Amino acid sequence: MADVATKNPVEDEVKKTEASSLVGKLETDVEIKASADKFHHMFAGKPHHVSKASPGNIQSCDLHEGDWGTVGSIVFWNYVHDGEAKVAKERIEAVDPEKNLITFRVIEGDLMKEYKSFVITIQVTPKHGGPGSIVHWHLEYEKISDEVAHPETLLQFCVEVSKEIDEHLLAEEEEVKTTETPSLVGKLETDVEIKVSAEKFHHMFAGKPHHVSKASPGNIQGCDLHEGDWGKVGSIVFWNYVHDGEAKVAKERIEAVDPDKNLITFRVIEGDLMKEYKSFLLTIQVTPKNGGPGSIVHWHLEYEKISEEVAHPETLLQFCVEVSKEIDEHLLAEE
Repeated sequence: MADVATKNPVEDEVKKTEASSLVGKLETDVEIKASADKFHHMFAGKPHHVSKASPGNIQSCDLHEGDWGTVGSIVFWNYVHDGEAKVAKERIEAVDPEKNLITFRVIEGDLMKEYKSFVITIQVTPKHGGPGSIVHWHLEYEKISDEVAHPETLLQFCVEVSKEIDEHLLAEEEEVKTTETPSLVGKLETDVEIKVSAEKFHHMFAGKPHHVSKASPGNIQGCDLHEGDWGKVGSIVFWNYVHDGEAKVAKERIEAVDPDKNLITFRVIEGDLMKEYKSFLLTIQVTPKNGGPGSIVHWHLEYEKISEEVAHPETLLQFCVEVSKEIDEHLLAEE
């Protein structure tokens, strides 16, 4: 008889066991006090803010392709794990806002030195019968060899990051409560990604704001120096601009300038905004992006309305975003 059909079932079982021993998964739950949707939004909507919450573990998160929180987009992390600075490039594999779930697949970086594949899923569930949530971390991976350890220390890293994000979100909530106590007082913030250097963008507002109208002529018609010098604390500048389809003016005093931090603060002292607000401050700070070219422009509007009928200045914040993007294009064209 031919021996074609001979098989050793014991050998087959060993092969299966050995193959699967490289494949593994680790899971853990972390109880937090913040809401599920807020925690989820930190990874889906603003992972570049995680470094603010957990600076000892996460140094930065940059968007390399696509949009934040969108399947197929690529993000790049700088982090410290086991006492070493490391990097990870990840593709967003799944996002489910209703389940507060997001999945990242590691495609490049330090983990790929030891693992053939590595997938991280974060799902946040509201706690039943009380405030707070449960963050469920699920790591699924395939090691390149048996010598590679299972990533228990990375799971612990995820626990630590979760707790620090929770503290950060709770602190933000307290700040909002304080802000809302007099409900007329408020603040709005946003970040705008740009391609030019932080110094060049900062210099447009500190050194030559009279050039902003060249960059964004549809929004800014002019900026004149009324007192002092460009970019000097105490100096007065006068803006002509178009907001919500109307021509408007603003006289502003420079309150603070920090060239090292690429920061400038303007206080509105006269003009159209003063018809609706008792006080209005705009701070513009530009930070170089870690691990790549470009910068992040952080706009911070702080204000007190004259009455409850006055709207919060969301459209003015959008105006700032548009101006930022047009300045970026203008500066890139100059390079």
